[in-house]
Amino acid sequence: MDKNIDFSRNLIKGKIAETVFERMFAESGEFTILRSGYEYTYPELAQYPQLKFVEKYLEKIRHNPDFILISKDRKRAFIVEVKYRTSPDSEEILVIAQRTKNLQDPSFLFIASPDGFFFDPCNRIIINNGKVSRLSERWINKEIRDKYLKLMNEFKSKN
Repeated sequence: MDKNIDFSRNLIKGKIAETVFERMFAESGEFTILRSGYEYTYPELAQYPQLKFVEKYLEKIRHNPDFILISKDRKRAFIVEVKYRTSPDSEEILVIAQRTKNLQDPSFLFIASPDGFFFDPCNRIIINNGKVSRLSERWINKEIRDKYLKLMNEFKSKN
């Protein structure tokens, strides 16, 4: 299998999840959304994963959370890692939550999947042994969630 194609395929899937996350939270009107992932802070390096120096450097920064949400009242901030998973696996989710928490505590994990959206603090995911809750109405209302799930699934079914 071609490593560059695999890297590109995974990057595209991740971009879909990130775009859905960003648009949903923007549409809610409750947050200012800041991008903070390595592909935004070091976009040129992300294009050269095959170079040894870049590969080692990217490995160190690859798992920096993707977004920072700032509440409209500017009293709360949430650091969020975003992932796309066809089928969320609790063992893998637990590893991602632990890694994200080790980099930034407190932090949250957002999972986009064909089955729906999931969102919890990494601490809670770790306590629950990799189980992550569905994105609740407290964060994004059902109408917005349903609209973006349908959009994501339409796009995914074409690829």
